[in-house]
Amino acid sequence: MSGGSTPAPLRLDDFDAGPAALTRRWSVFSDRVMGGVSVAHGAMTTVQDRHALHLTGSVSLEQNGGFIQAACALGDPPGSGVDARGFRGLALSVCGTPGSYFVHLRTADTRAPWQYYGAPLPVSGEWTRVVRDWGAFTPVSLATPLDVRRIVRIGIVAAKTAFRADVALSALWLATGD
Repeated sequence: MSGGSTPAPLRLDDFDAGPAALTRRWSVFSDRVMGGVSVAHGAMTTVQDRHALHLTGSVSLEQNGGFIQAACALGDPPGSGVDARGFRGLALSVCGTPGSYFVHLRTADTRAPWQYYGAPLPVSGEWTRVVRDWGAFTPVSLATPLDVRRIVRIGIVAAKTAFRADVALSALWLATGD
């Protein structure tokens, strides 16, 4: 999406109507895919009176581990990506136990599993709207700057420190300049 006018915010998933109305399929996994020992659980549930994706588990740094993640493929069909040009960044409504959380994006440029663009995700005990501008996303294991023309996957991640993770996501959309 490009041009002179500011687009309306674009909702990427609909948690409001509960699990039956979800437009994206979320998968939950941990560093166990690489030999780590972190444990992840994900569920569509109600958290503080809102329908939400609830990611919980224990992040362990043992055996070179250190993450748990809930991720979904974007686009129609899933994985084809969304064009986020004309948007300011990504907006999320989150709550949970404060900890070491991140938003990860994968694009057409992230070919290896360890490549992504990451931004910190502040989490508090109350529902909070968090906006991460595109400039907040740092490339990890690649030199290519973030190209928002084709974002193929988003992940909510607990990582980099050993802790008990508990984060819920009730809304996810592409943010405009407001």
